[in-house]
Amino acid sequence: TVSDESALAYSLPGPGLDAAQLALFANGRREFQQRWGVLLSISGKWGRGPTSNGEACIDCHAGNGRGHAPDSARETLSSMVVRLSIPGENEHGAPLPHPHYGDQLQNQGELGRVLPEGDALVAWSEREERLADGSSVTVRTPKVGFTHLAFGPLGADIMTSVRIAPAVFGAGLLNAISEHAVLDIARRQRELGFNGRPNYVWDAEKQTTALGRFGWKANQPSLRQQVASAFLNDMGVTTSVFKRENCPAIQAACRKRPTGMVPEQPERAFNELLFYTSALGVPARRQVEDPVTAQGEQLFAQAQCAVCHVPEIKTGEYPDLRQLGNQVIRPYTDLLLHDMGEGLADGRPDFLAGPRDWRTPPLWGIGLSEKINGNTSLLHDGRARNLTEAILWHGGEAAASRDAFVGMPKPEREALLAFVNSL
Repeated sequence: TVSDESALAYSLPGPGLDAAQLALFANGRREFQQRWGVLLSISGKWGRGPTSNGEACIDCHAGNGRGHAPDSARETLSSMVVRLSIPGENEHGAPLPHPHYGDQLQNQGELGRVLPEGDALVAWSEREERLADGSSVTVRTPKVGFTHLAFGPLGADIMTSVRIAPAVFGAGLLNAISEHAVLDIARRQRELGFNGRPNYVWDAEKQTTALGRFGWKANQPSLRQQVASAFLNDMGVTTSVFKRENCPAIQAACRKRPTGMVPEQPERAFNELLFYTSALGVPARRQVEDPVTAQGEQLFAQAQCAVCHVPEIKTGEYPDLRQLGNQVIRPYTDLLLHDMGEGLADGRPDFLAGPRDWRTPPLWGIGLSEKINGNTSLLHDGRARNLTEAILWHGGEAAASRDAFVGMPKPEREALLAFVNSL
């Protein structure tokens, strides 16, 4: 925990690092901010592409926080991506990538050499949601469209999912939570009539099935694989985890581009970046003694929000960074999948996660998002522009909690929101 409320609150090292670890953290921060250029370019580290969505981690994770959704269909997607798949699954249970575009649309190529795969645009439709006191809230639904597709139509059976970049801080602590602790939460939820379920996914390095804990559908088993996947899919940079470029068979120019080192991200630099993302601290709670915040915490529990947004978990042994082991943390997540209703469904399964299933996102640090990132985009596709909208989208298992919030008098709703913003 770091006691900081400034624009740097998501970017500071957690306490207890020694001098050598702080040096490693600084090296990792440079890698996080490193700009990648295409092979033989005059700027940046070589290795980006041949197709990509950005040139640096910091492009999507500004200040180590969340990405944002565009406000209109005229804006390009700058910190969000579109996942693609077709019906079926591979031998490990993962979604089947589109045969021409892979599992993520890359909107950048190499000028004069490799075409971008295409552009995605997000348009919004809005409607009013009524609260019990007669007031109303405008909520919006995204509709994604595609232009300039370089390799033909996506096809009638395409499944798409728009995703904003998740926050980075606190990832090491989530990685340190034991599988036993996650399964114990699921057991306790079943006793309360809830159905939180773990996702089990493919660990590419260990060549085995493992508990999923990262990603909007908990489709990555570890922080290492999550970061390696982002390198490959977002920037087209290979690592020791994923050594092959994203070049489907039809993309001849992509496949013919020469490669630099294999992998393009050296292992030492990769490990420094992993240390940085592991060691980032979590902002301390604020306004803890405020009576309105205290009332909001009680209402949060009464509405059963805390069943899934679990306030307290203890980490297990964590040899990679011992300071993170055996710590009581307050992430307000369970790392489990929950059916969130048809309103949030993306129609796209991912391992054991169905089209309506989403991992409970952590709430820690959420009240500082606007100060640090300049936006308050929430939910997997950024459709919610504030906490109230996000709560109103809760359906499925969370419908009763949403209805409790809708039925509260305005002072109680504001107290609950004040509590969440204090996290």
